[in-house]
Amino acid sequence: MFPRFLLPETVSREDGSGAVIALDQNPGPALLTLGIDRVIEQESLDVSVWGSPDGATWRPLASFPQKSYCGDYFMELNLARHPDIRFLRAQWRMGCWADGPARPLFGFHLKLDKPKSRYAGAA
Repeated sequence: MFPRFLLPETVSREDGSGAVIALDQNPGPALLTLGIDRVIEQESLDVSVWGSPDGATWRPLASFPQKSYCGDYFMELNLARHPDIRFLRAQWRMGCWADGPARPLFGFHLKLDKPKSRYAGAA
């Protein structure tokens, strides 16, 4: 199952959601990586991960704090705590607090991967 993109590299100017991703059985802990590589000043991006047992009813599982800058941001998601979840999808909301007709613009992606060992390199 790992790694998988919940959202491949995307450039967007409006709120949206990614494709539905089916999970393997017993996926366990995972690491979410939000990569932002394009942004305009005075904008905000809210990215969350939603889960569903049936592909029809969705509930939020994790949410990154609001972002306004380029960079890579990480969050752990223990899917073992949600044994009924069989599907995931990313959702995002954008905001702009600049005056005028400006529309938000973000280039970003969201990846689901194995968690990194906290003891990597330890003897």
